[in-house]
This record gives sequence, structure tokens and C-alpha cells, in this order.
Amino acid sequence: MEVILREDVEHLGAMGEVVKVKPGYARNYLLPRGIAVAASRKNVAEIEHQKRLVEAKRATERKAALGVADKVEGLVLEVSARAGEEDKLYGSVTNLDIEKLLRAQGMKVDRRKIDLADPIKKLGTYRITVGIAHDVKATITLKVNQDESADADD
Repeated sequence: MEVILREDVEHLGAMGEVVKVKPGYARNYLLPRGIAVAASRKNVAEIEHQKRLVEAKRATERKAALGVADKVEGLVLEVSARAGEEDKLYGSVTNLDIEKLLRAQGMKVDRRKIDLADPIKKLGTYRITVGIAHDVKATITLKVNQDESADADD
């Protein structure tokens, strides 16, 4: 049975593709969940139209994301933290902290898209990649400085 996929299906195909599947798989899984529709001329034309709309929407979102990326690219953020011997921080700087710093600058970025493998645990300067959209990324510089007010308390 031939069906048209309405969304990407792993190991089967991408959205808009006409694929041949077993009738039971189509009847019991793909069609009831709305993942696919039966292949007919009308459905093929409708899917093509929807693909064009989705592509136009993605292009608009990408253009907006590139504008945000231009603002974020090269941004230098500074954070103060208490540190002990060998410049090790008492806590750590996480992607949540970086998200708050970006929000304070007026940039709204999802913290899950901040590419930080491990929390930062030492003083220094770090280059961090931030995902703005699906394929748009920007790089920021984060400076982790010694918190001077902590030394005054000691």
C-alpha cells in the first residue's frame, strides 16, 4: 500500500514522501495516528501545498533567527563567583546562569540550546556556542571573574 508521510518517520522516510508499506502497518499505525494519508492525486497535491507553506514558514523563522544570532554573536558576558585555591569555584556556572545573563541583555535563548558539556568550575574565559534555531548558532564569550566582595568578608 502506498501512503504519503505527513511527518518524518525514522527508518521510513521524510515528510511528503510517497512510500510503500504493508497494509496492516498503514491501517493500524500510520493512518489512525495521522502520520500518513493514503496516496491519491488529491492527497499528493495537498501535501505538496503544505510542504510549500512549511518551507515558507521555516524561511521566515530562519531569517528572524539570523537577526537574533547577529545580536548574540561576539557578545561578552561576565559573571562573578567565589573561588578558592587554584581558581576553583565553590559552585559552578551552568547553562541556567548563562540563560539568565542573556535574558538580562534582552536575549531570549532556551537554556537547552546552550552548548555547555559540563558546568564551568574554574575562573577564566570560555567560548560557548548558543543554538538560536534549528541550524543557526552563535558564539559568546563568558568571563568568570573572582567575586571581589567575597574577599572583603574574610
